[in-house]
Amino acid sequence: MDIEGSVALVTGANRGIGRAFARALIEHGAGKVYAGVRDPASVADRDVTPLRLDVTKPEDVLQAAAVADDVTIVINNAGIGGARTKLWEGSFDGAREAMEVNYFGTWAVSRAFAPVLARNGGGALVNMLSVASWVGHPLFPGYAASKAAQWSLTDALRQALREQGTLVVGVHAGFVDTDLSAWTDAPKISAADVAEQTMQALAHGRSEVLADEETRQVKAALSQPPNPEPRT
Repeated sequence: MDIEGSVALVTGANRGIGRAFARALIEHGAGKVYAGVRDPASVADRDVTPLRLDVTKPEDVLQAAAVADDVTIVINNAGIGGARTKLWEGSFDGAREAMEVNYFGTWAVSRAFAPVLARNGGGALVNMLSVASWVGHPLFPGYAASKAAQWSLTDALRQALREQGTLVVGVHAGFVDTDLSAWTDAPKISAADVAEQTMQALAHGRSEVLADEETRQVKAALSQPPNPEPRT
């Protein structure tokens, strides 16, 4: 689809990958970018339009869809790690929160904005996923489960929105250099790189982004027997 002149919404757009998505859209000529965030005062970028949006609050989601009724691109980026829940210890609260934000939040925003996209010609829906969509990890099982669920949701959305002409894009990456991955020294891809690859996928009508080599290797190995060695 043509990004130039488009109107976009990015959830969780005040930092990290979300902010990179917003900047990339502007640099590719988007006419307007809504920055969907829990606190509009946290948006420092004057090139975007702050929009109050906590993806876990139904009233926020419905209000955002009413205000941003001109969007042609929706990027579901808002997410959390839920790292408080380890496999053998910690309450399930962190895992439940990860599912609430990453999975149900994406679902709620997609459900609310699908009719908006239809009215505006179809457009595109982008979900920020992860290599963890395909591999679990004992350090963050709740996060991985939420991303696996979000991947399944993305495929359901792709099938359901095909008839209205909406391109659905799933973006997968390993560790991205943001606050969420500050705890590890593992190799990381930049948020700007993820965002630019996503812009290219939108421009060329591609439904999936495999942003780094590890992600490409994991996706290619899905048909192989389970690997006993944990991967990140």
